[in-house]
Amino acid sequence: MEKAREELKAVTVIIRAAQAIHDVIRKDAAQHGLNPTEFSVMELLYHRGEQPIQIIGKKVLISSGSITYVIDKLVEKNYVRRRGCPEDRRVTYAVLTDEGKELMDHIFPQHEMEMSRIFADLDADEVNQTICLLKRIGYRAKDL
Repeated sequence: MEKAREELKAVTVIIRAAQAIHDVIRKDAAQHGLNPTEFSVMELLYHRGEQPIQIIGKKVLISSGSITYVIDKLVEKNYVRRRGCPEDRRVTYAVLTDEGKELMDHIFPQHEMEMSRIFADLDADEVNQTICLLKRIGYRAKDL
């Protein structure tokens, strides 16, 4: 019974930590007129290059209906443009515009420093151990 209580406590700690990190990301993104989802999409495009819109939703964990809305908002802000796939008309790519790339060139180093501050009390081995443990927990949860 004691292990079960500790596991429930671990779930609460994980959720609270994730919420606290999300709050930091939300505040960081808001300074640049973005919400966390918009920032996540731009970060993905910044690091991985153009992506099929259908795939972006899966990578940043939002629904297909929501990803269309987010891309629309980023297009309105001139940070992203759509590009049709010449081989398959069903596929549309999202691509950072020059303005979007310039914004990410400016804000990503600050974001990276902010994320480093979150993990400042951990050494590299502890960060890697955290990653490994959370992956194991996540994979196990997916299998249930």
